[in-house]
Amino acid sequence: MSIVKSMSVGNGDMFYIKHTSDNFTIIDCCLGDDNKKEIIDELKTESVNKGISRVISTHPDEDHIKGLEYLDDEMGIHNFYCVKNETTKEDETRDFNKYCELKSSENSYHISKGCSRKWMNITDDERGSSGLNIIWPNTDNKHYKDALDSAKNGESPNNISPIIKYSLEDGANILWMGDLETDFMDNIEDDVELPDVHILFAPHHGRDSGKVPESWLDEMSPEIVVIGEAKSKHLNYYNGYNTITQNSAGDIIFECVEGKIHIYVSKENYSVDFLIDENQSSFDNYIGTLVL
Repeated sequence: MSIVKSMSVGNGDMFYIKHTSDNFTIIDCCLGDDNKKEIIDELKTESVNKGISRVISTHPDEDHIKGLEYLDDEMGIHNFYCVKNETTKEDETRDFNKYCELKSSENSYHISKGCSRKWMNITDDERGSSGLNIIWPNTDNKHYKDALDSAKNGESPNNISPIIKYSLEDGANILWMGDLETDFMDNIEDDVELPDVHILFAPHHGRDSGKVPESWLDEMSPEIVVIGEAKSKHLNYYNGYNTITQNSAGDIIFECVEGKIHIYVSKENYSVDFLIDENQSSFDNYIGTLVL
Protein backbone atom coordinates (compact mmCIF):
# COMPACT_ATOMS: atom_id res chain seq x y z
CA MET A 1 0.00 0.00 0.00
CA SER A 2 1.13 3.54 -0.75
CA ILE A 3 -0.42 6.88 0.17
CA VAL A 4 -0.63 9.89 -2.13
CA LYS A 5 -1.96 13.04 -0.47
CA SER A 6 -2.98 16.26 -2.18
CA MET A 7 -2.94 18.91 0.52
CA SER A 8 -5.48 21.72 0.58
CA VAL A 9 -3.20 24.75 0.83
CA GLY A 10 -5.28 27.42 -0.90
CA ASN A 11 -3.96 28.90 -4.13
CA GLY A 12 -0.96 26.62 -4.39
CA ASP A 13 0.22 23.02 -4.66
CA MET A 14 1.68 20.57 -2.18
CA PHE A 15 1.65 16.77 -2.27
CA TYR A 16 3.40 13.86 -0.65
CA ILE A 17 3.83 10.19 -1.51
CA LYS A 18 4.43 7.62 1.20
CA HIS A 19 5.81 4.83 -0.94
CA THR A 20 5.55 1.10 -0.38
CA SER A 21 9.35 1.07 -0.57
CA ASP A 22 11.78 2.87 1.74
CA ASN A 23 11.03 6.24 0.05
CA PHE A 24 9.12 9.43 0.86
CA THR A 25 8.50 12.15 -1.72
CA ILE A 26 7.23 15.71 -1.39
CA ILE A 27 6.10 17.46 -4.58
CA ASP A 28 6.06 21.27 -4.36
CA CYS A 29 5.67 23.36 -1.24
CA CYS A 30 3.04 25.91 -0.20
CA LEU A 31 3.14 26.69 3.51
CA GLY A 32 1.52 29.65 5.22
CA ASP A 33 1.72 30.87 8.79
CA ASP A 34 -1.69 29.30 9.46
CA ASN A 35 -0.81 25.78 8.31
CA LYS A 36 2.96 25.31 8.25
CA LYS A 37 3.42 23.75 11.68
CA GLU A 38 0.54 21.31 11.22
CA ILE A 39 1.76 20.24 7.77
CA ILE A 40 5.40 19.89 8.84
CA ASP A 41 4.33 17.80 11.85
CA GLU A 42 2.40 15.50 9.49
CA LEU A 43 5.33 15.22 7.07
CA LYS A 44 7.68 14.35 9.93
CA THR A 45 5.29 11.69 11.21
CA GLU A 46 4.63 10.10 7.82
CA SER A 47 8.30 10.05 6.77
CA VAL A 48 9.81 8.99 10.09
CA ASN A 49 10.62 5.41 9.07
CA LYS A 50 11.67 6.15 5.50
CA GLY A 51 15.36 5.97 4.65
CA ILE A 52 15.19 8.26 1.63
CA SER A 53 13.19 11.50 1.39
CA ARG A 54 13.18 13.82 -1.61
CA VAL A 55 11.57 17.11 -2.56
CA ILE A 56 10.58 17.62 -6.20
CA SER A 57 9.96 21.24 -7.16
CA THR A 58 8.06 21.64 -10.42
CA HIS A 59 8.97 25.33 -10.88
CA PRO A 60 9.90 28.33 -8.71
CA ASP A 61 6.67 30.33 -8.57
CA GLU A 62 5.75 31.41 -5.06
CA ASP A 63 2.61 29.24 -4.89
CA HIS A 64 4.85 26.19 -5.43
CA ILE A 65 7.82 27.16 -3.22
CA LYS A 66 6.21 29.17 -0.42
CA GLY A 67 7.65 27.99 2.89
CA LEU A 68 10.56 26.13 1.25
CA GLU A 69 13.03 27.75 3.65
CA TYR A 70 10.89 26.67 6.62
CA LEU A 71 10.62 23.13 5.23
CA ASP A 72 14.40 22.95 4.92
CA ASP A 73 14.92 24.37 8.42
CA GLU A 74 12.49 21.91 9.99
CA MET A 75 13.19 18.71 8.05
CA GLY A 76 16.39 19.20 6.10
CA ILE A 77 16.15 18.81 2.31
CA HIS A 78 18.85 16.28 1.46
CA ASN A 79 17.58 15.36 -2.03
CA PHE A 80 16.23 18.24 -4.14
CA TYR A 81 14.91 17.50 -7.63
CA CYS A 82 14.10 20.15 -10.24
CA VAL A 83 14.69 20.91 -13.90
CA LYS A 84 17.97 22.60 -14.72
CA ASN A 85 17.12 26.29 -15.04
CA GLU A 86 18.33 29.83 -14.48
CA THR A 87 15.04 31.44 -13.51
CA THR A 88 15.26 35.03 -12.26
CA LYS A 89 12.73 37.11 -10.35
CA GLU A 90 12.37 40.87 -10.09
CA ASP A 91 11.30 40.41 -6.47
CA GLU A 92 13.42 37.70 -4.87
CA THR A 93 11.74 36.23 -1.80
CA ARG A 94 13.58 34.23 0.86
CA ASP A 95 11.94 31.08 -0.50
CA PHE A 96 13.05 31.83 -4.06
CA ASN A 97 16.58 32.35 -2.80
CA LYS A 98 16.34 29.03 -0.95
CA TYR A 99 15.18 27.39 -4.20
CA CYS A 100 18.21 28.81 -6.03
CA GLU A 101 20.51 27.63 -3.24
CA LEU A 102 19.05 24.11 -3.31
CA LYS A 103 19.06 23.72 -7.09
CA SER A 104 22.75 24.60 -7.19
CA SER A 105 23.79 22.51 -4.20
CA GLU A 106 25.48 19.11 -4.13
CA ASN A 107 22.13 17.70 -2.97
CA SER A 108 20.35 18.67 -6.20
CA TYR A 109 19.41 16.41 -9.10
CA HIS A 110 18.21 17.84 -12.41
CA ILE A 111 15.34 15.85 -13.85
CA SER A 112 14.47 15.42 -17.53
CA LYS A 113 12.65 13.00 -19.80
CA GLY A 114 13.70 9.41 -19.19
CA CYS A 115 16.23 10.17 -16.44
CA SER A 116 17.08 7.39 -14.01
CA ARG A 117 18.34 7.55 -10.46
CA LYS A 118 18.74 5.31 -7.49
CA TRP A 119 16.12 5.06 -5.80
CA MET A 120 13.77 7.26 -7.76
CA ASN A 121 13.21 4.54 -10.35
CA ILE A 122 16.09 2.12 -9.81
CA THR A 123 15.99 -0.74 -7.31
CA ASP A 124 19.07 -2.28 -5.75
CA ASP A 125 19.90 -4.59 -2.84
CA GLU A 126 19.61 -1.69 -0.37
CA ARG A 127 16.09 -0.48 -1.16
CA GLY A 128 13.33 -0.50 -3.75
CA SER A 129 12.36 2.06 -6.35
CA SER A 130 9.90 4.85 -5.60
CA GLY A 131 8.07 4.27 -8.90
CA LEU A 132 8.69 7.82 -10.14
CA ASN A 133 9.44 8.51 -13.79
CA ILE A 134 9.89 11.77 -15.68
CA ILE A 135 7.87 12.03 -18.90
CA TRP A 136 8.93 15.60 -19.75
CA PRO A 137 10.96 17.80 -20.43
CA ASN A 138 12.89 16.90 -23.54
CA THR A 139 15.72 19.37 -23.02
CA ASP A 140 16.41 19.52 -26.78
CA ASN A 141 12.89 20.71 -27.60
CA LYS A 142 12.83 24.24 -29.07
CA HIS A 143 9.69 25.29 -27.20
CA TYR A 144 11.15 24.08 -23.92
CA LYS A 145 14.37 25.99 -24.57
CA ASP A 146 12.26 29.09 -25.23
CA ALA A 147 10.46 28.54 -21.90
CA LEU A 148 13.84 28.31 -20.12
CA ASP A 149 14.95 31.55 -21.78
CA SER A 150 11.72 33.29 -20.75
CA ALA A 151 12.18 32.19 -17.13
CA LYS A 152 15.81 33.32 -17.22
CA ASN A 153 14.63 36.74 -18.39
CA GLY A 154 12.27 37.10 -15.43
CA GLU A 155 9.08 35.95 -17.15
CA SER A 156 6.79 33.17 -15.91
CA PRO A 157 8.50 29.81 -15.26
CA ASN A 158 5.22 27.88 -15.64
CA ASN A 159 6.28 26.09 -18.81
CA ILE A 160 9.54 24.73 -17.41
CA SER A 161 7.38 22.38 -15.29
CA PRO A 162 8.13 18.67 -15.69
CA ILE A 163 5.57 15.91 -16.20
CA ILE A 164 5.96 13.38 -13.39
CA LYS A 165 4.43 9.90 -13.26
CA TYR A 166 4.07 7.79 -10.16
CA SER A 167 3.25 4.11 -10.65
CA LEU A 168 2.50 1.35 -8.18
CA GLU A 169 3.06 -2.16 -9.48
CA ASP A 170 -0.33 -3.67 -10.40
CA GLY A 171 -1.90 -0.44 -9.19
CA ALA A 172 -2.28 3.28 -9.69
CA ASN A 173 -0.76 5.51 -12.36
CA ILE A 174 -0.80 9.13 -11.19
CA LEU A 175 0.41 12.18 -13.14
CA TRP A 176 1.51 15.72 -12.22
CA MET A 177 2.10 18.53 -14.73
CA GLY A 178 3.02 21.49 -12.56
CA ASP A 179 1.71 24.69 -14.12
CA LEU A 180 2.02 23.85 -17.82
CA GLU A 181 -0.12 26.14 -19.97
CA THR A 182 -2.44 25.04 -22.77
CA ASP A 183 -0.64 26.85 -25.59
CA PHE A 184 2.67 25.32 -24.56
CA MET A 185 1.16 21.82 -24.38
CA ASP A 186 -0.23 22.28 -27.89
CA ASN A 187 3.24 23.26 -29.12
CA ILE A 188 5.02 20.20 -27.70
CA GLU A 189 2.32 17.64 -28.52
CA ASP A 190 4.39 15.78 -31.12
CA ASP A 191 7.30 15.40 -28.69
CA VAL A 192 5.44 13.94 -25.70
CA GLU A 193 4.50 10.30 -25.16
CA LEU A 194 1.83 10.10 -22.48
CA PRO A 195 0.88 7.00 -20.45
CA ASP A 196 -2.55 5.75 -19.46
CA VAL A 197 -3.47 7.52 -16.24
CA HIS A 198 -5.84 6.75 -13.38
CA ILE A 199 -5.43 10.07 -11.53
CA LEU A 200 -4.46 13.30 -13.30
CA PHE A 201 -3.75 16.44 -11.32
CA ALA A 202 -4.92 19.17 -13.69
CA PRO A 203 -2.07 21.60 -14.42
CA HIS A 204 -2.12 25.23 -13.34
CA HIS A 205 -4.50 24.41 -10.46
CA GLY A 206 -7.26 23.46 -12.92
CA ARG A 207 -7.38 26.90 -14.56
CA ASP A 208 -8.65 27.41 -18.11
CA SER A 209 -5.16 28.67 -18.98
CA GLY A 210 -3.79 25.20 -18.19
CA LYS A 211 -6.58 23.11 -19.72
CA VAL A 212 -5.08 19.85 -20.95
CA PRO A 213 -5.61 19.52 -24.74
CA GLU A 214 -8.23 17.01 -25.81
CA SER A 215 -5.63 15.03 -27.78
CA TRP A 216 -3.62 14.58 -24.55
CA LEU A 217 -6.72 13.57 -22.61
CA ASP A 218 -7.61 11.04 -25.30
CA GLU A 219 -4.13 9.55 -25.04
CA MET A 220 -4.10 9.38 -21.23
CA SER A 221 -7.79 8.49 -20.67
CA PRO A 222 -7.70 9.68 -17.02
CA GLU A 223 -10.28 8.02 -14.80
CA ILE A 224 -10.29 10.99 -12.39
CA VAL A 225 -9.12 14.56 -12.96
CA VAL A 226 -8.31 16.47 -9.76
CA ILE A 227 -9.06 20.18 -10.12
CA GLY A 228 -7.04 22.48 -7.88
CA GLU A 229 -7.85 25.46 -5.73
CA ALA A 230 -7.82 28.38 -8.15
CA LYS A 231 -10.78 30.75 -7.94
CA SER A 232 -13.88 29.10 -9.37
CA LYS A 233 -14.28 31.72 -12.12
CA HIS A 234 -10.89 30.64 -13.54
CA LEU A 235 -11.45 26.87 -13.36
CA ASN A 236 -12.11 24.44 -16.18
CA TYR A 237 -14.26 21.60 -14.87
CA TYR A 238 -13.26 19.02 -17.51
CA ASN A 239 -16.76 18.17 -18.70
CA GLY A 240 -17.07 14.53 -19.68
CA TYR A 241 -14.53 13.35 -17.09
CA ASN A 242 -14.92 12.23 -13.50
CA THR A 243 -13.53 15.00 -11.31
CA ILE A 244 -12.69 15.79 -7.72
CA THR A 245 -12.59 19.52 -6.99
CA GLN A 246 -10.21 20.39 -4.18
CA ASN A 247 -11.98 23.66 -3.38
CA SER A 248 -14.90 21.53 -2.18
CA ALA A 249 -13.13 18.33 -1.10
CA GLY A 250 -10.29 19.77 0.98
CA ASP A 251 -7.32 17.45 1.52
CA ILE A 252 -7.50 14.35 -0.68
CA ILE A 253 -5.91 11.03 0.24
CA PHE A 254 -5.43 8.28 -2.34
CA GLU A 255 -4.79 4.94 -0.64
CA CYS A 256 -3.23 2.89 -3.43
CA VAL A 257 -3.39 -0.90 -3.24
CA GLU A 258 -3.21 -3.63 -5.84
CA GLY A 259 -5.94 -3.01 -8.42
CA LYS A 260 -7.71 -0.27 -6.44
CA ILE A 261 -7.50 3.26 -5.09
CA HIS A 262 -9.47 4.08 -1.93
CA ILE A 263 -10.19 7.80 -1.70
CA TYR A 264 -10.73 10.02 1.35
CA VAL A 265 -11.29 13.78 1.75
CA SER A 266 -11.19 16.20 4.66
CA LYS A 267 -14.57 17.86 4.01
CA GLU A 268 -17.25 15.75 5.66
CA ASN A 269 -20.11 16.53 3.27
CA TYR A 270 -18.21 16.04 0.02
CA SER A 271 -19.28 13.14 -2.21
CA VAL A 272 -19.10 11.87 -5.79
CA ASP A 273 -21.24 9.35 -7.66
CA PHE A 274 -18.65 7.49 -9.75
CA LEU A 275 -16.84 5.45 -7.07
CA ILE A 276 -17.68 2.07 -5.58
CA ASP A 277 -18.44 1.82 -1.86
CA GLU A 278 -16.14 -0.74 -0.21
CA ASN A 279 -16.62 0.56 3.36
CA GLN A 280 -13.00 1.53 3.91
CA SER A 281 -11.89 3.22 7.12
CA SER A 282 -8.12 3.75 7.06
CA PHE A 283 -8.78 7.51 7.25
CA ASP A 284 -11.75 9.77 7.92
CA ASN A 285 -14.36 10.69 5.30
CA TYR A 286 -14.06 7.82 2.84
CA ILE A 287 -15.87 8.73 -0.40
CA GLY A 288 -15.37 5.54 -2.38
CA THR A 289 -13.03 3.28 -4.31
CA LEU A 290 -11.78 3.41 -7.88
CA VAL A 291 -11.36 -0.10 -9.24
CA LEU A 292 -8.58 -0.14 -11.83
